[in-house]
Amino acid sequence: MDFSQQTNHEQKELWNGHAGRAWAENQEILDQMFKPFEALLVDAISSKAGGRVLDVGCGAGSITLAIARQLGTKGSCAGIDISTPLLEVAQSRAALESSCAEFICADAQTHVFEAGSFDTIVSRFGVMFFADPVLAFANLRRAGGNSAELRFIAWRDAAENPFMTTAERAAAPFLPNLPARRRGATGQFAFAERSRVSSILEQSGWGEIDIQPIDVPCTLPEKELVRYLSRNGPVGLLLQEADELTRKQVLQRVRAAFDPYVYEDEVYFRAACWMVRARSL
Repeated sequence: MDFSQQTNHEQKELWNGHAGRAWAENQEILDQMFKPFEALLVDAISSKAGGRVLDVGCGAGSITLAIARQLGTKGSCAGIDISTPLLEVAQSRAALESSCAEFICADAQTHVFEAGSFDTIVSRFGVMFFADPVLAFANLRRAGGNSAELRFIAWRDAAENPFMTTAERAAAPFLPNLPARRRGATGQFAFAERSRVSSILEQSGWGEIDIQPIDVPCTLPEKELVRYLSRNGPVGLLLQEADELTRKQVLQRVRAAFDPYVYEDEVYFRAACWMVRARSL
């Protein structure tokens, strides 16, 4: 098994295991926290006269459903993800609102799409997990066909996003098995470097590449913070298997570390990201 296959297998296990279930259980918290990004992508679609849209790494379906509502009868939106737990939530949400959105349980890196079947491809934090990003974006380019538009949001550097790493720094003394962040590794901050993102897109056949930094204010209720910390991220994943004493010690230390982000009954932080646009050649 080569590295890309191994990494791909790890991602499937992760998002169909503890991580996928945690995100599914905390779907409402996460949707609220990342709501501003949903608006950015949906607004981009609203300027078009319909079309066929693909949402990559759609998770619990927030973006897919929002775009489907925006398009109405003028177009269609499909979401693709490797996580069965998250797609079960997405499909349930679609059924509740009688949405025509469709969901595909597959790896967008290797899934055999019908060539030229989408006019626009979008993603909110869903494209940093590819084992072979050049292969993945080449596959998405084929799915989009000529002149398809690509628009996605990805995290910038970890150093610019201290909120996202505060839990790890605070929990490190209690969790010796906490994995270290490796620059450029598959995962949340894989696209931290603008030059790497540009190179990946160029190699996979995308042109008219535009990569702009955006700093987006995000919030969540303070009363939900401990729940979020206890389930999500590297610390949350380890806490799911920790003994009760360790779990209590870690959560106490980690919650205190987030005090600088708490303003009365709300948690506030700025997310440092890239807004990336490109067009298939």
